[in-house]
Amino acid sequence: MRVLYQVDAFTRTAFVGNPAGVVLAAEGLTDARMLAVARELNNSETAFVLPPDGADHDVRVRFFTPTTEVPTCGHATVGAHFARAVEYALPSGFLVQKTGGGLLQPVEVHRDGDRVRIGMRQGTAVFGPELGGGQIDRLLRALGADPRDLADDGPVQVVSTGHSKVLVQLRDRGVVDGLRPDPVALTALSREVGSNGYFVFTRATGEEHLLTWSRMFAPAIGIVEDPVTGNGHGPLGAYLVRHGIVPAPGGRLRFTGRQGSAMGRPGDVHVRVEIRSDGEPLVSITGDAVTVFRAELRA
Repeated sequence: MRVLYQVDAFTRTAFVGNPAGVVLAAEGLTDARMLAVARELNNSETAFVLPPDGADHDVRVRFFTPTTEVPTCGHATVGAHFARAVEYALPSGFLVQKTGGGLLQPVEVHRDGDRVRIGMRQGTAVFGPELGGGQIDRLLRALGADPRDLADDGPVQVVSTGHSKVLVQLRDRGVVDGLRPDPVALTALSREVGSNGYFVFTRATGEEHLLTWSRMFAPAIGIVEDPVTGNGHGPLGAYLVRHGIVPAPGGRLRFTGRQGSAMGRPGDVHVRVEIRSDGEPLVSITGDAVTVFRAELRA
């Protein structure tokens, strides 16, 4: 029997955070059927959990938006392993997940009574091109922002820990929440800069326990706005350390970022960055989750 979960990730409260579909025991589903299920659920991503196809991993997961397959997804990884832990009564432990972006290791299931949190080491941080002046102007117009809204520390840059994002730092929370993006213009710019997602953040959160406040737009892959993005917060952590924007004493940075408030779906992502001896950042994120519904998938 194929079991379908709807999970809200990066929250312990139903109907906020980032919703993800999760299909357990998805073997036998064709690519077309997976895409049809993802389109039917209409979440930003749906995870399909499959048996391993090699000795170097414990589980395989594929991720589909309503329009296409993507290599990896942070909130749907949280959702997938939360659903596995709940469905199969799994204890705390570590495992290796294979995705379209490679091996994700370790994934941690942390069980504390009824609370299940999922942590994951993201891929190697890759720092792509910094956008030039003309591209930045077009990006700000496409976001519905003004050049005066741009923060003055740190470049506008493509960064990836598995699924790249254009990182854009704005001056305050009100500007971030007030954005009214043009999906057509953002999609056109995506083809030019080679990244489908725009992760817009500020450090002027107005709340002491939150380091960042953000939104994420990816209309080029059918996501007008994503509520809470694990694969945005991972690159963000690496970016903040690489450019010295936030101090990392002892080569370590831990922080909490909030996203989704502008959509009425706030969620918190806990980010950890550790600098290796060769200077490269290791990035991990952790999040809570909650079951919204569980059903049998008959299609």
